[in-house]
Amino acid sequence: MIKKASVLMLFLVASLTVLAQNGDAIIGKWLNAAGEDQIWIYKKGDKYFGKLGWIKVPDKNGKPKMDENNPDPKLRTRPDLNLELLQNFTFNGETWEDGTIYDPKSGKTYSCKMTLKDNNTLKIRGYIGISLLGRTEVLTRVK
Repeated sequence: MIKKASVLMLFLVASLTVLAQNGDAIIGKWLNAAGEDQIWIYKKGDKYFGKLGWIKVPDKNGKPKMDENNPDPKLRTRPDLNLELLQNFTFNGETWEDGTIYDPKSGKTYSCKMTLKDNNTLKIRGYIGISLLGRTEVLTRVK
């Protein structure tokens, strides 16, 4: 009986370890479909975030691109580069959800969920209200 309990306990610990590794599978650098931007996804505590870590054309008129469309005038002078676009995602075993995505082109923030199609393909869906009303971007892992 003790042997069975030990085996069961070992299996549960191994399962939890695999689940944690799957959650961290999203961590890394991701290139958008147009090849113009990279989002660098990382973990803070138990939540996942992503920043704009690379921009193909980082300057506008010889100066760094700024968050000029932000609805908060105080934030319009912050650079687009290193801007945190993805915030507060939790991993539910299949998807990263309950987070938000900020679109610097429009200055709007949307609800968002992310799904790994495979180890090198990430689907990011930004939406208003329900997931059906939104747009999906497909990113490729940078190797």
